[in-house]
Amino acid sequence: MTVPSGDTAEPTVGTTETDTVTGATRDIADVAAVEVITTAAVHLMSAAAVKCGLAEDGPDGRGAEYQDLDEARKLITALAALVTASAPDIGNQHARSLRDGLRSLQLAFREASVIPDAPGEGPGEKFTGSVV
Repeated sequence: MTVPSGDTAEPTVGTTETDTVTGATRDIADVAAVEVITTAAVHLMSAAAVKCGLAEDGPDGRGAEYQDLDEARKLITALAALVTASAPDIGNQHARSLRDGLRSLQLAFREASVIPDAPGEGPGEKFTGSVV
């Protein structure tokens, strides 16, 4: 197998798709589970923030045009499940900041909603409990 030296698994001349997959597998094997979990959580947080209308679209900050609360609800619920399920394994140091971000998103969702959910019925609240 021809894998370039260094931290990249990009194909080089003479490599096959199998070589590239093997290199990527080896790269991901070197990453700690807590890093994979927190990276996934950050991606969910970022997407949920945009869907809650919190994006800064340009100099005028018109992120509201990206608001989609149905999509935000799904993302926040997935984030809540991930954070709640992984918290015992990733430790309080990592879980605390993820919980804080999650709570901020849950509150932002409530603020953006025209018709607020009942306490305990908001996105992810079946995993986290009510945020109000």
